[in-house]
Amino acid sequence: MTQTNFLLMGKVVGVHGLRGAIKVRSFAESPLDVFRPDCPILLTGPEGEKTCHVQWVKVHHRLLLMSLDGTTDRNQAESLAGAEIYVPMADLPDLEEGTYYWTDLIGISVFTADDMPIGRIEAIIPTGSNDVYVVKNEADEILIPALEGVILAVDIENKTMRVKLPEGL
Repeated sequence: MTQTNFLLMGKVVGVHGLRGAIKVRSFAESPLDVFRPDCPILLTGPEGEKTCHVQWVKVHHRLLLMSLDGTTDRNQAESLAGAEIYVPMADLPDLEEGTYYWTDLIGISVFTADDMPIGRIEAIIPTGSNDVYVVKNEADEILIPALEGVILAVDIENKTMRVKLPEGL
């Protein structure tokens, strides 16, 4: 099995207890919508890939505690430390209109409202109040806030975004 059609959604950062529970740093905004009982996940680490299902999951401080089928003791859980957790894209929750997964935005071409090319989204910075798109071209790097008055249109199918740059950019 490969990571095609899977999205990186977390990382195993430790173990919890003696019965094989793992501690997970989730990359999801709403982790309990992504990691649900019986959902399939793909773990990738130094020992290769492993497909399994979530048995249970709960929030624990800033992390998740998770139990996986086939992981029944602390030693098995410790062998998963450092593994990345991928979720099938088909199992991700549907998004509200006007919201996108970062993976859909990174790499798309950005244009002004007048069709002048600006560059491509290379990264996204979460700031708490709104995300900031890092748009690069051959000469510059421009930071564009992901705000309603700035982002005019996003076309995921054609991999384009139209923006109205704030004054000073």
